[in-house]
Amino acid sequence: MSSDIAISVEHVGKTFRMYKRPQDRLLQRFFPNKQYFREFHALSDISFHVNRGETVGIIGRNGSGKSTLLQLICGTLTPTLGQITVHGRVAALLELGAGFNPEFTGRENVYLNATILGLSRKEVDERLDDIFAFAEIGDFVDQPVKTYSSGMYVRLAFAVIAHVDADILIIDEALAVGDALFTQKCMRFLRQFRKKGTILFVSHDSAAVTNLCQRAIWLREGQIVEQGNAKEVCEAYLASLFDAKNTKSAVAEADVIRAEPEEWIDQRRDFINASPLRNDLEIFRFDPDKAGFGRGHAKITDVHLADDQGHRMAWVVGGEITNLHVQVQTSQPLDRPIVGFYVKDRLGQTLFGDNTYLTYANDPQAVEAGETLKARFRFPMPLLPVGDYSIAVAIADGTQAEHVQHHWIHDAVLFRSHCSASATGLVGIPMLDIQLQADGQEAA
Repeated sequence: MSSDIAISVEHVGKTFRMYKRPQDRLLQRFFPNKQYFREFHALSDISFHVNRGETVGIIGRNGSGKSTLLQLICGTLTPTLGQITVHGRVAALLELGAGFNPEFTGRENVYLNATILGLSRKEVDERLDDIFAFAEIGDFVDQPVKTYSSGMYVRLAFAVIAHVDADILIIDEALAVGDALFTQKCMRFLRQFRKKGTILFVSHDSAAVTNLCQRAIWLREGQIVEQGNAKEVCEAYLASLFDAKNTKSAVAEADVIRAEPEEWIDQRRDFINASPLRNDLEIFRFDPDKAGFGRGHAKITDVHLADDQGHRMAWVVGGEITNLHVQVQTSQPLDRPIVGFYVKDRLGQTLFGDNTYLTYANDPQAVEAGETLKARFRFPMPLLPVGDYSIAVAIADGTQAEHVQHHWIHDAVLFRSHCSASATGLVGIPMLDIQLQADGQEAA
């Protein structure tokens, strides 16, 4: 069994000594029987295993101990208590610039960093061109890294760890400072790497953790709150954030202009809907007992999809007008109720969503205790690739920026796309017009 374990963390704790004054460190050395410091317990009794080939995410708020835990696993810190065992070559991307000498050029730092990670100079020579091609920083490779932007730091550091043949990758939120295109490149590499290697991934982006990881570990104040299925742990973490939310600023309430939507139609709709490519979506019944959270002064009692005549639909065709109905029963008065929803794919990635706040920002629809509140969202259903989807719904009270969640259901309604004409991407949209024209020809 032990041969299947890449990382083993057993009852690990980490305590730091905090000194008020620099001279107290010297006094402590000369007078060890007197205490000139206070103890800060960054981690307490942390235990978990990561199997070979597994991708595990670590989530938690700032100060929860995520970075300390990764440094202990990498060996840059020593645990105060417990034991950590790592099997295999580790490549880590920790805090920005870690492992780089700011006075060295990018090229020199590649040799330095790759050597620390276990490569010989010959192996670095063989991979140097590939590393620079991955980093895409051009002539800056021969400039001191102290002149680099944060994004260039990450590009070069990630390029190195991507080419050292590591068994285990450890990444600490570093991708947050990269540009979108490079982040996408890194995520593609990570998805490819996880087919053969082990990944420990720290991120504040719960959608990225849900998308990339099989399991997640939630840390709070140096202790494990929950570990298990990535989607379930991220949902519990999200619930805690909403519950503890204290917004520091409010969004100005803009005037809301109501306008009738223009009629539109996909030029290919008749052809697609008469073919096996019609985007047939099977809708399953609302389940009020699905996992959720909230203060409980209002409860969502019904969620369904319907046509414009109000008929409930068990099937919806992607690209056509759909109405999402949400019914809420109140047990306490709500001054500024907000009903919202979002649609997620099977990995928990949010595809689209909306809420009622902006529409009623200047005319709040206050309700008394015991009343029923009904919301309706009318929209063209996107074209969805084949797969399983869910609709999360919520009722809150307040403003867009500052509100209290009363009932949030993660997977209130499930539905399945059985076939689709969507060519690429997470969703497709109806095309108002598509043209292909060669020189000398008139547009159709």
